[in-house]
Amino acid sequence: MYRVIGNVASRTFRVLWMLEELGVPYEHVNAGPRSDEVYAYNPLGKIPVLIDGETPITDSTAIITYLADKHGKLTAPAGTIERARQDAMTNRILDEFDACLWSAARNSFILPEDKRVPAIKETLKWEFARAEAALVRDMGDGPYLLGQELSVPDIILGHCLGWAIVAKFGVSEIALSSYLDRVKARPAYINGRKSA
Repeated sequence: MYRVIGNVASRTFRVLWMLEELGVPYEHVNAGPRSDEVYAYNPLGKIPVLIDGETPITDSTAIITYLADKHGKLTAPAGTIERARQDAMTNRILDEFDACLWSAARNSFILPEDKRVPAIKETLKWEFARAEAALVRDMGDGPYLLGQELSVPDIILGHCLGWAIVAKFGVSEIALSSYLDRVKARPAYINGRKSA
């Protein structure tokens, strides 16, 4: 059985959601960053951590990609054009959505107070809104980013859009608000949230 370490109000949710989508058993250890439980497996103290057997895996994107590949679901096969498209979309979401939200969080409460640049948040919100508009122009007929089936980049984007609301960035594109409603209605999304 997999073991997931991290609190649900973080990127750990991506891992919990993926495991729920896969329908595989797991144990969730609700622990914050830099806690003893996390330091035991990740010397950086960052969450999430997935333990598979005795092996810890860190970084939410690495974890959900590993799980998708291992179980052969929510992913295109490696070495295919479809996988290249999926990986490109995953990296786009990380670069244009996750990076803005993470920079805002770092400059709000993570960095030491004397190292924060609070004014950067307005620029990050502007960047985020531009990324939303560009993504909507490039989205297909859906209902998911790469077509009819949910895949790795959907889990990252779904999490980022929820994070954007909590971080007061908002979701400015109607198509993305509708998309977020669709992913939030998935039973695996709902059950992953209950893992707290």
